[in-house]
Amino acid sequence: MGQTISLQTVSPDDAPSPAAAVLPAPAADVLGVVVSHVWLNDEYRHLVLEAPEPAPLARAGQFFNLECPHTAEDKPYLRRPMSLYRADPANGIVEFLYKVTGVGTRGLASIKVGRTMRLLGPLGVGFSIDPAARSIVVLGRGVGLATLAPLAELAASRGVAVTAILSARTPATVMSVDRFAAIGARIEIVLDSDGSSDPANVERILRACAAEGRADAFYTCGSNRLMLLMQRLGRELSIPGEVALEQQMACGLGMCFCCVRNFSVGGDIEARRVCSEGPVFRLDEAMPW
Repeated sequence: MGQTISLQTVSPDDAPSPAAAVLPAPAADVLGVVVSHVWLNDEYRHLVLEAPEPAPLARAGQFFNLECPHTAEDKPYLRRPMSLYRADPANGIVEFLYKVTGVGTRGLASIKVGRTMRLLGPLGVGFSIDPAARSIVVLGRGVGLATLAPLAELAASRGVAVTAILSARTPATVMSVDRFAAIGARIEIVLDSDGSSDPANVERILRACAAEGRADAFYTCGSNRLMLLMQRLGRELSIPGEVALEQQMACGLGMCFCCVRNFSVGGDIEARRVCSEGPVFRLDEAMPW
């Protein structure tokens, strides 16, 4: 359906993080068919595509560059990067959960069931789980919860217990609760509307997880504030972790250097491309944005 593109930009010997040591699968620009596209609430849409391999082979934490259709009002020029929400290789399905915020996502929101669209992927480096891990904590906010849902399912498939701390403004904007519940995750919902999302309360929950032996690793996505909190506690309690970073991207392949961010590595600052050397990085090396 499309040309296969080699995305190997980091060798196993030089990989900046345990996650990056897992080599990305080959990617291709394929044509997908929209089989479902619905609003979940006033802000978020759920897009389901039937697509040929390698798209349904994507791993938790990887992303795709999605074609965004033109409308009468908006004419997006570039594709938009979207984190994987679910991949079903048996049925050739890939799913995305996204917030409608600008020109690109407004164009994407206009596409109807039965239409075709191009998607390039799977791209980037996904999450890794230590074989010795028995219980992990995932902490996310907003659409970041879409990125963490496949990770929780991957952990459950390996017999790893999951505590999921889901942060949102209101109950209506909490994402993916059913996905976490389906794998038996212990769920903590924290909200702006009742004050429970305050960092002091989230810290209390994280410390309880660690004290009860439920935090062999930390994972987060979707909030700079929550990332810094989890990072600080990870360093204090010697808990390793990973973070999936969100960043503006143009090509998604590492060629344009649009997505470069700084990382703190052994006391030095290193610049890395989020799209090709991430988007998943070691939590202790990530820097705020």
